[in-house]
Amino acid sequence: MPLGFAKSQLVFKEHAVPYAIDFLVIAGGASGGAWVGAGGGAGGYRNSYASESSGGGASTETDLTITEGTVYTITVGAGGASASSSSTPADTANNGSASSIAGGDITNITTVGGGGGGNNNDYDGGDPFSSTIGGDGGSGGGNSRTSVPAQAASVGSGTANQGFDGGPGPGGATYSGGGGGAAEAGNTDGLDSTGGYGGDGLDSSITGSAVTRCGGGAGCTSGDHSSNGRGGTGGGGSGGGTDNATDGTANTGSGGGGQREGGHPSGDDSGAGGSGVVILRIPTSSYSGTTSGSPTVSTDGSDTILVYNGTGTYTA
Repeated sequence: MPLGFAKSQLVFKEHAVPYAIDFLVIAGGASGGAWVGAGGGAGGYRNSYASESSGGGASTETDLTITEGTVYTITVGAGGASASSSSTPADTANNGSASSIAGGDITNITTVGGGGGGNNNDYDGGDPFSSTIGGDGGSGGGNSRTSVPAQAASVGSGTANQGFDGGPGPGGATYSGGGGGAAEAGNTDGLDSTGGYGGDGLDSSITGSAVTRCGGGAGCTSGDHSSNGRGGTGGGGSGGGTDNATDGTANTGSGGGGQREGGHPSGDDSGAGGSGVVILRIPTSSYSGTTSGSPTVSTDGSDTILVYNGTGTYTA
């Protein structure tokens, strides 16, 4: 009788293999306010790489374990669109949009869009309680100047473990507060006649070299000052003075600067928020090479880095 397996067969089945990757997920920043406007808040900031911090004073997160053959959806949030002061009352600032990594076998990694900067609507015919306070978000928007003391003392709140609060706007002054950043609250580095400074962003070397992202937008001044409020490091937009407010830098999740009233000197829009970014750092030995959305691909040591500036996917 020939040798064989008369009663049973040994069956070998290939199983999907899990492996760990690092991530940096940054939401879109918010726009600044448009009428003696405050700075927009930076988008939420979550980071698992090395011993680097996450936003709002949080420590490094646990890396993400993904499974071979599974498709993960990468969503990159847009920055908040600029707001116009040409209408009365001025347009309300716009929050940034969320960014995320989502998959069927993980707890999704999501960040909250930045909170919009406040408007000084009690001075331009609007409801003084409608939009003076900055919006809540990943980092909070700054507060506009206001004649209502209780409003001046309040701020737009950041999200726990993602970003800081916006800066308060002085009661009766001619300038407004800065938006919060990933590393500090608005106004931390200064509040003067040029406007509140935006909160600074955080450094990360997940791509192989240090880059600062998620700065808050600066508040503006209503006076004819030659300098503007300074945006937070990492891409925060400057506030309007004798020059117009500027946008948060694209793909840093930074907030836009607040604009002067009435479109002075030549424009009437606040700074828009910077779009977000999602970065994956994957062991090259495990990297599948299967993506969509055209991420930028590079290597650093034994790892492959994917930088998504727009929505896409990664198949493990």
